[in-house]
Amino acid sequence: MISFKGCHFPKLVVLHAVYFYLRYSVSLRDLEEILAERGVTVDHATLNRWFIKYSPLIALEAQRRKRPTAVSWRMPFRVLLCNALPGER
Repeated sequence: MISFKGCHFPKLVVLHAVYFYLRYSVSLRDLEEILAERGVTVDHATLNRWFIKYSPLIALEAQRRKRPTAVSWRMPFRVLLCNALPGER
């Protein structure tokens, strides 16, 4: 779990700002204006510190929650034979 201890803003505001910056290609000053329209007054330097601090932590958390996939993606030979047209075997 990501710790937001010592942060002066609510957890949801910080996560929203970081996700918004990473998802859409906006500048820090544009994101500052977007958050100001939503009633959150934050400086672009603070946003930069949030991205430096929380982006790697969010990436690690997402990697942990990712489901493992199988090593082999091959299809069984019987399925291929069953779907073949008559006379192609």
